[in-house]
Amino acid sequence: MPHVIDGVTDATLRTRLDELIERLRAGLSGIDPHHRLAGRPVSYRVISGQALEIVYRDVPSIDESEVLGVKRLIGSDCFCSVSPRTAETLTVRFVVPIRERARGS
Repeated sequence: MPHVIDGVTDATLRTRLDELIERLRAGLSGIDPHHRLAGRPVSYRVISGQALEIVYRDVPSIDESEVLGVKRLIGSDCFCSVSPRTAETLTVRFVVPIRERARGS
């Protein structure tokens, strides 16, 4: 399955994003024993060249330990939001900064 990081022309950044996505795929089974995220529809989108948005859809429920596990796999500061999708499912969204902040900002 091709990664959905279209529009990223910087080879170094594309490599970093590919590595992050592969790390999530490989490590998800270890932190998601109930398969709440594993096997769910997931999409990846680069936002303004500054952040990677990772969205898991049709999630039946999520525990804080699973959210923290994904954050550990990501390995950097990120934001997570959980919102209702339907009466029975959630959308779990992670936003990961991908550009280095300028020093002193």
